[in-house]
Amino acid sequence: MIKATGLGSNRPLSGQLYKYTNVVKGWQQRWFAVDPETGVLSYYLFDGPGDTVQPGQPARGEAHLAAAVICPSDEDSKTFTINCASGDMLKLRATDARARQEWVNGLRAIAEIHTKAMGANPPLQPREQLAVHDAMASARQQLQATELSDAALARCIESSDSPFPHTDPDLLLLKATSAASMQCLLQCLGILLRQQQYATLSISKTSSNDH
Repeated sequence: MIKATGLGSNRPLSGQLYKYTNVVKGWQQRWFAVDPETGVLSYYLFDGPGDTVQPGQPARGEAHLAAAVICPSDEDSKTFTINCASGDMLKLRATDARARQEWVNGLRAIAEIHTKAMGANPPLQPREQLAVHDAMASARQQLQATELSDAALARCIESSDSPFPHTDPDLLLLKATSAASMQCLLQCLGILLRQQQYATLSISKTSSNDH
């Protein structure tokens, strides 16, 4: 279970999650921790009950949450993904639906803080870049609203009055099309966010060289 959640917490967001590695290894148990000050998500080798992460233990991997898109999966009630601005994607699974929602809420709050910080008044940033940053923030909000609508559609189909909601080809096609469109939008937003990040870094380097 998560130790700390909340926008204003100065303690790491941490707990046990399962990380999908590959088809051969499948799901691997890991200990995850997020430092809200740096926005870095780290994960460690973790064997389960009785095992602990030792102070100074090197992380198995890290990812920065700035400009990351965190999205619950529609394949079950426990899985969610983190699409990082670097292009990396983490597929994770919580212990239950409630834990997943706590993780998603906590990670999104931290990601939002560091996404804003990443684009907040870089040296000599053109007005156009500020406009792009605002547009990206709006797109993220719209995408999260779309994600909720997609989940509501899936629930509606599953609770449909149709005697065969899970085999009706039209309902299955509608659900699959909605889910595929959602994933496509997430990937597009990830690409745009990476382009924005690279542009911001390029402008900052140019400004530094000019001085």
